[in-house]
Amino acid sequence: MPTVCVVQDSPVFFDKEKTLQKVSDLTAEYARRGAELVLFPESFIPGYPRGFSFGATIGRRTAAGRDLFAEYYRESVDLSGPDGRWLAEIASNHGVYLVVGITERVPENGSLYCSMAYFSPTKGLLGVHRKIKPTGTERLIWAEAGAESLVSFATPLGRMGGLICWENYVPQARLAMYAQGVQLYLAPTADSREVWTSTMRHIALEGRCFVLGSNQYFTKSMYPERFRSEVVDEAEEICPGGSVIVSPLGEILAGPLFGEAGALFAELDLEDIVRAKLDFDVVGHYARPDIFGQPDLP
Repeated sequence: MPTVCVVQDSPVFFDKEKTLQKVSDLTAEYARRGAELVLFPESFIPGYPRGFSFGATIGRRTAAGRDLFAEYYRESVDLSGPDGRWLAEIASNHGVYLVVGITERVPENGSLYCSMAYFSPTKGLLGVHRKIKPTGTERLIWAEAGAESLVSFATPLGRMGGLICWENYVPQARLAMYAQGVQLYLAPTADSREVWTSTMRHIALEGRCFVLGSNQYFTKSMYPERFRSEVVDEAEEICPGGSVIVSPLGEILAGPLFGEAGALFAELDLEDIVRAKLDFDVVGHYARPDIFGQPDLP
């Protein structure tokens, strides 16, 4: 039975190198505690820029906002270079599957994506899911990915896959994950509302899978001084967390964790997925392809 770990912590904001080191240190600690899979929150590297406007309003952009975006771009993760190799080494050195929420810089097109990168302890980078629909003004800084980004990976711990934050509210995207047989459904997020726990429980029940929800714990005072003017209207506890681990029957196994940094652990019995499918399988015996057709796959 695999032991999984959901991380709720804060990055060293806008500092890729220091945050990569923090990922390394935390992974080492949680691997020593028995974790075989370690999941980090949405855009943990180099940080989710909550409250930032990047100097943009409809019809107008500022020079200062462009400079801020250029800095964010520089500090974002290039998986094809040293950043990706460092993350692969962390997984290898500590013998864990490592899944990290990143803002990813893609050299081929110069765009940034909100991504979830999967690393194996033996094979390195397995692949990456890029957010297919950034929400609201996230679209200013993150490009949209296509169906090729709806990925999952067979591992000795179970088949892993998932969606980022409010992608989880898109029924077709969830169905694409279920149709691939995802057993460990990973949901890094920036949503710290209490109702997000209900979303995680719903997905577990709907997909008959284990759901791992991971969020940052972040306060306004954690922003470097030079960024404080961007978030003057935000509460001090800018992201109180809410990480959680849920069973295939919607039962909470760990969390939700609010108001502090930390980590959640759970030992998962994959047979619970089989037991849960006795009476419901949204892509199996409970499906109605004669009415709705087959789910679209990547």
